[in-house]
Order: sequence, then structure tokens, then C-alpha cells
Amino acid sequence: MLGSTHGTLTTTSRPARVAACGEHRGPAVHGLADGARDLDVSGRPLRSDVPDLDRFFRPETVAVVGASDAEGRPNTGITRQLIAWADRVGARLHPVHPTRESVFGRPCHPSVADLPERIDLAVLLVGDPLPVIEQLASPGADSTDGKAAFAVAFASGFAETGPEGAAAQARLAAAARRAGVRMLGPNTNLNAFEHFRTDLDGPAIALVTQSGHQGRPVFSLQEIGVRLSHWAPTGNEADLECADFISYFATRPEVGAVAAYVEGLKDGRSFLLAADRAARHKVPVVAVKVGRTETGARTAASHTGKLTGADDVVDAAMRQFGVIRVDGLDELQDTSALLARARPPRAPGVAVYSISGGTGAHFADLATAAGLDLPVLPAAKQHELHQWIPDYLSVSNPVDSGGHPVGDRRGRKIIDALLEDPSVGVLICPIPGPFPPMSDTLVRDLVAAAEQTDKLVCVVWGSPVGTEDAYRETLLGSSRVATFRTFANCVTAVRAYLDHHRFVAHYRSPFEDAPRALSPSARKAQALMRPGEQLSEHAAKQLLRAYGIRVPREQLVTSAAAAVRAAGLVGYPVVMKASGPRLAHKTELGLVKIGLTSASQVRDAYRELTDIARYEGLPLDGILVCQLVGHGVEMAVGISPDPLFGPTVTVGLGGVLVEVMRDIAVGVPPFGEERARAMLGELRGSALLDGVRGAPPADVDALVETVLRVQRMALELDGELAELDINPLVVLDRGQGAVALDALAFCR
Repeated sequence: MLGSTHGTLTTTSRPARVAACGEHRGPAVHGLADGARDLDVSGRPLRSDVPDLDRFFRPETVAVVGASDAEGRPNTGITRQLIAWADRVGARLHPVHPTRESVFGRPCHPSVADLPERIDLAVLLVGDPLPVIEQLASPGADSTDGKAAFAVAFASGFAETGPEGAAAQARLAAAARRAGVRMLGPNTNLNAFEHFRTDLDGPAIALVTQSGHQGRPVFSLQEIGVRLSHWAPTGNEADLECADFISYFATRPEVGAVAAYVEGLKDGRSFLLAADRAARHKVPVVAVKVGRTETGARTAASHTGKLTGADDVVDAAMRQFGVIRVDGLDELQDTSALLARARPPRAPGVAVYSISGGTGAHFADLATAAGLDLPVLPAAKQHELHQWIPDYLSVSNPVDSGGHPVGDRRGRKIIDALLEDPSVGVLICPIPGPFPPMSDTLVRDLVAAAEQTDKLVCVVWGSPVGTEDAYRETLLGSSRVATFRTFANCVTAVRAYLDHHRFVAHYRSPFEDAPRALSPSARKAQALMRPGEQLSEHAAKQLLRAYGIRVPREQLVTSAAAAVRAAGLVGYPVVMKASGPRLAHKTELGLVKIGLTSASQVRDAYRELTDIARYEGLPLDGILVCQLVGHGVEMAVGISPDPLFGPTVTVGLGGVLVEVMRDIAVGVPPFGEERARAMLGELRGSALLDGVRGAPPADVDALVETVLRVQRMALELDGELAELDINPLVVLDRGQGAVALDALAFCR
């Protein structure tokens, strides 16, 4: 995409980012050869090492350290639960306690050093897990030869408590690395060892939560027939993190969707790699991510001890890699349940069918506002429906039956006719409340039709009671009907369902094409860097030129006479601007002169600009004499740092609008042309690029190319370039390109 300007060099990438993602990989790892690392040009990994979590969820050997059978002790109930779980998964369980000979009739070992065999999973029911983790290292062991593959540390009092706790957590993580043990926690719980129903069929939901309690609504879906396969309560994520579990779940054959409750991301790149893995395997990931507000972010940090990240960046990253972000736990359970069990859509259209015109209109409003497509049914289909529905009722979509037809054979014929329409991929029937016996008949017909079609059938059962047989027995007894309790959750889930399948159908991993070596542009740019300084506009534009980003014809001059000569070469009319390393808001200081048409105006402007700079005490490297560029759409493109994801690329409306409108889209590298175009589509003012009030359409291709070149700059100069702001970038008429009129660059 970047053209000949960005040929590759055989240059070693900087390794500084290697430890940021996946630095601790002990024996329970698959996917890469020993020592192999695939890095992008910024030194970040392009592939994730996926832990072999089979040994965690289905171990053959388990040790319970701190096991107890003494009445009244908290560890006793936990030990009892772990014994029951080990029996269910067929694991040999070894209690460990320094003063007990047996626990619940099982021989007890005084320490982990005395265990008779290597352990798949060690569960640490002790207040200070550090000594036990250290004991799990075999004498002379390296990072691949510990006495246990996995350990779970339940203890709290670590990073969630502040700096001292964070330091203790770092020591615990380091000890686990040395011992070759992958660790869950600390500050976690027993959710992984719950009793999962084994009598349910179909694709399952795998659950990842940083707060155990927040997963309860999803886990409870089993009570209404939705299968759950795993639950990973990640806690503080000193080692194992949500990304590890998402990566693992993405290739499990029984997993139809991953549901996640995330308070803070441990590492941005590892999360992106996990989401990418799920997208490549077409496994939907549905997530609640707290931290949308300052209060939520502060609370999350106190709970898990991690950064929550700028929410607009997190939101963009999730959208970019197909993670479906929802707000509530009710949305999490409904959306993940639908995505886990529904077949891919046959068509994008949604048909709404009800017995009430008001109900249909209300639902249609909500669905349309959410972006769902409610196609008008063809005249022939409407004529067919009017065989069973009175002519005075609307059947264009939404379809109003008026009520009576659902009580006899006509009800099923209406449903079948709607499902037979090729434009309809989803049929939704909102039922605000029960009205037996007709509602019972309607539900039975919907379930029967759903069993005989490969299209999605949804029912909204709006009764607040929820004890009716039509709901409890008929609807919940069917795995082919998606049942919701609210209009809003149905709309959210169906929108996510259609979006997910549209996304994965065309998904190509951006990590496949991410640059792995520096381009010739990088060497030119590195020569311009001034560590810890802001570059002058002239130097910043040289940086842009190095990456093939177009700037106006201009010359930097240091005398009035030179300014006049430069104006003649550039061509009147010209723009004159002060250029120096400390100038950020030149217009406000009067350091920009536009539309100069004569030598006398140029001389006067030179003197005025230098006088203002001298009065303000601003050092200059000269005065820029610039080409006056024609009218176009003013945009802004830039690079901003993020503590989780590294450099991010922003694009939005430019000029004075950038601060007034704050209409900005974010891209998290790496991304390709499709994502760059999608970023433009996310802008509220994107219509300006299409041409408004007779204006011709702008050169969107040139704008996309600029965004991609800025992304290359962000990756290659990461560690040297802190921030970049191109504003305004004038996007000229289609076919004429885009020109960066001004730029700010800050070096690290």
C-alpha cells in the first residue's frame, strides 16, 4: 500500500517490546519453536504463544496446598469442592499440609517437595503463595522443568492494594517464571472448578472474568439450557491473563463464543493477538469492558491493579479486531448465547412479525435505529401474506397479523412464508405479554418453524413473570429459538450476530502484512530526530517528506531578501510562517500570514514575523515561505501514545474543528486499507469527504494513503517519535491528492 517509498531493508528490529507480551512461557506452551519470535518493526510480537490449558482445565494430577478437613475452617469447604471437581475430571488429587497425615481420607504430604509425581495443577490455599511457588522449582531447574505446570494463587493483598502490593505481585510473578509454572491469580477464586452441566448439547460459551461475581449471570445460563464449557477467573493476572484464555478458547471445538468481563488489559498487543486468533477461527468474543468513565476506570484500577487504558482506544481496538463490546451483564449473556448457538445468516434482512401494529412499529423503530435492515417485502410476498391477514393490516415489514390468525392454521403459514423470503435472514416476533391460548399457539408455531429452517428465529417474551409454560417449557426447551426478555437486548444481540458474521467473512489478519523491517524512509527520518524536543514545522515536514507524505512547495529563509527570492520560486500567492522548535499555536500569536501577492508584502511579513517571535522570546530556525494550496476538506491525522497498545493513529476533522468538534477515529497498528477506510466512516463529519452543497468529492484514496503512511511511521519510529499532529491536512478534489499544510512532531 505504501508504494516504492517504503521498500524494505534487512534491518534488525528493536527488541525492546519483546517482554511486553508473552514474556513468561514455561513448559505448557505450543505454537512456536523454542526461541522463535516473530516481531514487527517496533519489536512487538506478531504471534502469541498459547498455553496448553488442557492441563489446567482437565488435569491428570492436582495438588491442594493448605488442604483441610477441620470443621469450621474456610479451607475445608474449598478442599471438599476441589475433591469433587477432581473426581469429575478424573484427576488424582494430592492434599498438602505440614501437620496432617490425611485429609478426607486421602494421604497428605507435608510439602510440595514431597509430592510423588509431577503435578499438572497446584491449588494454593495459603495466605502467602510466594514460598510455595519457589518450592515448585526443581533443583537446578530452568523455565521448562518445574514441579507443576500450573498454579492457582487465591490470596489477595497484591496489586489491587497499591504500590507495596504491586511490588509483592511482581516478586510472585518472577518466582513463577523461575519455577517454570504458569500461574492464575493472585486475587482469584474457585470459578474454574464449578460444576458444569454435562447434559446440554450444542456449542458452548467459554467465560473469562476478572471479577468472579460478574460472571454469575452468564454461568447461570445453564439453568435455561445454554451450555457453558469453561470459566477462567483471571484475578490480578500476574501471569496468565484474559488474552491467554481467549486464545485457547478460540480453537476449542466445543466453544461457540467467548464471553468476557474485563476490568483492565494487562498488555494491549497480547489482547489484539488473542482477538485476531478468535477472528481467524470465526469465534465471536463478546466483552464487557469497564472504564468508560473516570469513576469506572478508577474503581477498576483499585480492584485489579492494572491500567484500564484510554477508553476510546480500547473501543477502537475491540471494534478493529471484531470484539463485540456490550455494556451490561444482561447484554453479555444474551448476546453471547445467541452468537454461540445461531448458525451463520443466510441473508442480512430482518423481518418483524407481531400480532399488534403498535408492537411492530415500536420494535421496528428500535431495530432501524440500531442499524438493522428491515427490507420492504416484495409485492408478491405481501399478496401471499394477505391470504391469511386482513387487507387493512400492514404486511410490508413489520408484519401485523391482527392477532386472530395466530390461533389457527394461518399462524404457521404466515411464519413459513416470512422465512421463505430470500431477503429475510432473521425473523423476530416480539410478544409484550402472554395472551393464552393464542400466545401458546404462536410460540409452538415459532418453535416448530425454527426446527425446520436454517434461518434465525428470535422471540421477545416480555412478560415480567416468566413462569408461563409457553416461556419456561416451550421457548426455553428449544435450542433453535433465541429467546429474549427485552426488546433492547434482542436488538443488541441480533445486530452483533449480523455484524460478527459480516466481519469474519472478509477478515484478514493485519499481523500477516505488518512490517518486520525498517524501510529506507525510517533512516531518513531518524536523522531528523532530536531526543526530548519538539521539531520545528520545517523539520516536521521533512519527516513527512521522508515517508512520502505530500507537503506544499516551500523554502526556509533567514532574511527578507531570501524570502522575496523564495516567493518567486514558490509562486505567488504565498503563505509565510514562523518556524521554530517551540511553536505550537502560530495562528494565535500572529505568526502566520496568508495570501501574500507581492515582494513588498513578503518583506513586510518577514519583518513582522521575526519581530513577534523576538518579542515573545521564541527561538526560530527561520521563516517558511510556502505555496498557497487550494481549497479542500481540512482533516487532521496524527500519532498518539497509549500505555497499553503503544502508538495509535488518529484521523478526524481538522483545522479549528479538531478541538471544537472532537470528531476523531482511532486505529491501533497494525491495520490495513480496509480499517483505514472504516475509520473515515466512523467520523460524524465523513459526509464532507463525499462533497456537500455542490462541492466535488474529496480524494479519499489520498487520505487513506496518508493514514497508512503515518501508521508506518508510528511503527518504525516507536521509541523515537512520541507524537505527531498533521493539521490541517487538506484533502483536495478527487484525483488531486492531499497536502499537509502544518505539522507538529514531538521526539522522545
